[in-house]
Amino acid sequence: MSEQTTPMDLTPGSLKTWFLEIRGPFLALSLVLAPIGTAIAWHDESFNLGYFLLAWVGAILAHMGVNVFNEYFDYQSGLDFETQKTPFSGGSGMLTTGLIEPRRTYLLGAACLLVDAVIGAYFVIVQGWGLIPVIVLGGLFAYFYTPYLSRWRIGEVAAGLGLGSLVVLGAYFVQTGQYTWEVIVASLAPGFLTANLLLLNEFPDVEADRQVGRRNLVMALGRRRAAWLYTVLLVCTYLSIVLGVVFRLMPWPALVILLTIPLARKAIQGALQHYDDIPQLIPALAANVMTILATDALLAVGYVLATVLGV
Repeated sequence: MSEQTTPMDLTPGSLKTWFLEIRGPFLALSLVLAPIGTAIAWHDESFNLGYFLLAWVGAILAHMGVNVFNEYFDYQSGLDFETQKTPFSGGSGMLTTGLIEPRRTYLLGAACLLVDAVIGAYFVIVQGWGLIPVIVLGGLFAYFYTPYLSRWRIGEVAAGLGLGSLVVLGAYFVQTGQYTWEVIVASLAPGFLTANLLLLNEFPDVEADRQVGRRNLVMALGRRRAAWLYTVLLVCTYLSIVLGVVFRLMPWPALVILLTIPLARKAIQGALQHYDDIPQLIPALAANVMTILATDALLAVGYVLATVLGV
């Protein structure tokens, strides 16, 4: 195992340390997901501000739970001692440097999921049983992703659903009490994007992941073919929205997401050219994150525009 050093500007248990432990900067993903489902519901003439805020908190807590359980289980397996750190992968280092006790991390993850379960139960009572599959699947993905799903070559699918499509569907359901083909189609793009977030972030950690028994698509395909899969998933992201508009399942302002194509192109070029050179791949990792957040945010904006324009 490689030696871990404690950052000089951090103290054990400080707020900054815990912010890094929950991977605070990466919570931006859950911040942009819940508004998508809510914006679609508003377009369908259903909006409750209180429900939106509560669902938003639930999405953020679920994301926090995923992050801290990932930190805990990666520490337990020894993975975070072996990873090649990048700004986008390799863990926070809070456990490996002893800044936070592993047990406290586990308890935080459990608390996040417990509060989420209470929020989910409330919405089931007020809006209906149809939300239960979203709650159950989301909870299972959050807890079992690192110790099991990431070892069964379905980690990318679980991530795409758990922190992508299911959040959009759940946010829509708590407003309307139902699902529609429109929201199902609209949820595909966030699912593809989150799966791609995990997929590209796995490139630096292939060797370390293999040592602890993980099995993912990058290992199964090799980095070169995985880079092509990443490209295909990005194409599917845009195609799902375009086809949704063409077949009149979605309003035309949703096409505003096409503004992120230049960012996606940069990420694709970096992935295809530098899949085996991790330092050179880092700009592609950054472009990938920006593509995902901007595309998700613009999808919500597109629906807000559609509602305001009355289309």
